Amino acid sequence: MRVDLIDKVPSGAIGTLWEGTKAIAAGFATTLKHVFRPPITEEYPEFRRVLPARTRARIVLTRDPDGGERCVACYLCSGVCPVSCISMQSAERTDGRRFAAWFRINFARCIYCGLCEEACPTSAIQLSPMFETCERDILTLVYEKEDLLVDHGGKDPDYNFYRHAGVVTAIGGKGGHIDEDPPVNVRSNMP
Repeated sequence: MRVDLIDKVPSGAIGTLWEGTKAIAAGFATTLKHVFRPPITEEYPEFRRVLPARTRARIVLTRDPDGGERCVACYLCSGVCPVSCISMQSAERTDGRRFAAWFRINFARCIYCGLCEEACPTSAIQLSPMFETCERDILTLVYEKEDLLVDHGGKDPDYNFYRHAGVVTAIGGKGGHIDEDPPVNVRSNMP
């Protein structure tokens, strides 16, 4: 009594075996096709890829069109930061304008989320496309205000917070700013 081996194999197993063999052969064919292609290598320091406009990388502090610091030390950026990497101290000049006496960012903790940029009412803090912040010593990633300040207005070079905000300064009083209505006398509104 001789029993054929083909009779012992289930009928669907031969088709499954054939499909598995085809899949393995297709995988090897793809591998062999790419093995003989020349490599596409971009040498990094010499060739730098153009980054998208919305790239979020190193934080900078911008200046207004008059050359003054935009930061008014409102603490919104440090308050919204999920990893608490921003710290500052506020001060006030003789003309009533607030500024940051010192401003510090720890880039070793920063996750480049962009929440500080969104929270800033003066467009002072902006994320730039400069992503090369790799250092051997972690303490060199703590940047002070002097390291963060740039000499331009960033993404909105014509914006000046004190010309638009209703804050009494040497630039203007209440109702004297751009697109601002004069203050309403609340006593005239009484019945």
